[in-house]
Amino acid sequence: MSVPPGSVIVPDWLKSPEGKEHLAAILRKNKRKVFGLIERPVLPPQVASDTASYKVFVSGKSGVGKTALVAKLAGLEVPSTHHETIGIQTTVVYWPAKLRESGRAVIFRLQFWDCGEAALRKFDHILPACREKADAILFLFSFTDRSSFDDLPAQISRVVGDAGSLVRIVVGTKFDQFMHADVTERDVAEFQRTWHLPVFRAQSAAGSRQAGRRTPDAGTGLREVAPLLNGLAEHLWHQDQVAAGLIPAPLPSPEETGPC
Repeated sequence: MSVPPGSVIVPDWLKSPEGKEHLAAILRKNKRKVFGLIERPVLPPQVASDTASYKVFVSGKSGVGKTALVAKLAGLEVPSTHHETIGIQTTVVYWPAKLRESGRAVIFRLQFWDCGEAALRKFDHILPACREKADAILFLFSFTDRSSFDDLPAQISRVVGDAGSLVRIVVGTKFDQFMHADVTERDVAEFQRTWHLPVFRAQSAAGSRQAGRRTPDAGTGLREVAPLLNGLAEHLWHQDQVAAGLIPAPLPSPEETGPC
């Protein structure tokens, strides 16, 4: 199910004075701070916020840009060349946001789990470990690789399995490589009509570096990653509200019952 953008989290809140105070906790000298597994942002007492922790599994074919996407979301250096991820790599991303209904500020602690396709195929325990206690799955495809897009239905079925209630979000990478695109906006629109899943778009590593030289947030990359991080946070918080019985549960979506 897709949650309407801005219905749960206040857009552009990080540009407000209150938002900038929270933003300062994840920045150092206009660059994103790198947090270890047991570290967290430190806020002044007057702006202290609750932390909501989630596990996010990043799924997709080899070469679609899983590691590059996670690096961008964390504010890390994006690899210029592709190397297959060996085993499982975890990365923690902290993202401040303001809830629309309550007006509360919350820091979302997102632990991304990324693993190489070769490791998934070779070791039977890798996929169960990535899915265990996961709150969300990002399904990646590349706009320059038609096969990765066509594989999405099979990938969703294979990865989700009997995992139960999970946030499911699709991310199209290398969106800026128009000259090499094999997937059209019409293809994406048709997929969304069939599967009713949110689809976000991400630039390639090269595109991000070029854009970074022109934008005010060149050192942080926040402008590029904000839509996806806000969207992920919205869907995760909405799922928690449904699980707690605070809002009605949505009707089963096609990815749970199969496309019509």
